[in-house]
Amino acid sequence: MTDSAGIVVLSFLMFIGSLAAGLVPLVCSFSESNLDLVSTFGAGLLVGAALAVIIPEGVNMLFSEKIRELKIATLPPGVTVVGQDVEQRNPNLHVYIGASLVFGFIFMMLVDQLSSQRKDSEGSTKKTFTATVGLVVHAAADGIALGAAATTAQKDVEAIVFLAIMLHKAPAAFGLVTFLMHENLVRNTIRRHLFVFSSAAPMAALITFYGLSQEGKATLSSVNGTAIAMLFSAGTFLYVAAVHVLPEIAYGGGSHSSSRDSSRREKNGFTKTELVCLVVGSVLPLFLTMFHGH
Repeated sequence: MTDSAGIVVLSFLMFIGSLAAGLVPLVCSFSESNLDLVSTFGAGLLVGAALAVIIPEGVNMLFSEKIRELKIATLPPGVTVVGQDVEQRNPNLHVYIGASLVFGFIFMMLVDQLSSQRKDSEGSTKKTFTATVGLVVHAAADGIALGAAATTAQKDVEAIVFLAIMLHKAPAAFGLVTFLMHENLVRNTIRRHLFVFSSAAPMAALITFYGLSQEGKATLSSVNGTAIAMLFSAGTFLYVAAVHVLPEIAYGGGSHSSSRDSSRREKNGFTKTELVCLVVGSVLPLFLTMFHGH
């Protein structure tokens, strides 16, 4: 299967999976404790994927591209280049790593902040719209991560990112529909909100993939656009896991508590089962990539 066909298939599966998860509250009840376990495992995967997969892969791509450029443009045959040489010839290269991570984190923080401010000051109809928009932007950031991973031609990286996204998106879709039902929206309107949310990540993944595929023609000047996109998405993953999912599960409320029932009982940390799910989810990407070579 070509990279292009692969990202189309994964995008379709992401759309169907998110749509199916969101339809569950409309047709049957679902245990909140089981949903929390899935969310906790998904949050662990987000952290593990960001720290053990996306960031190392993005850094490797950034330096590998510079090494390739130096070999082609400036070095005589037989001369090798190491990472230290690349950094000396490009003293600001490391700045792209930190800046991409920080801007990804800040981007998601601003989305959360703007959404919460609007929900505090607006009526029910606008509140439901704003909740959907906030989650759509989150989903689009997930799509950017998958699209960037697909351009690396590393199938294990792509698979881990896809799994982490799906285990995060499914509870998010479920929570969105539950919240909209709590706000007494009619079912057809709820389905439209769910369709928009489910479409966001696949569309962003395809746009990112095909956009970065043209990078050789001049994307981001001399900087590897795929590496920057992956590092940016790692920042968004870390924010979603650390600020959104984990506090909500651990303490019964969080920055996105609107997607759950406001009467939910407060907790005082993770249960033992949730903690195990979090640890397993965090280390799983590390084990899956332990023998991954470049």
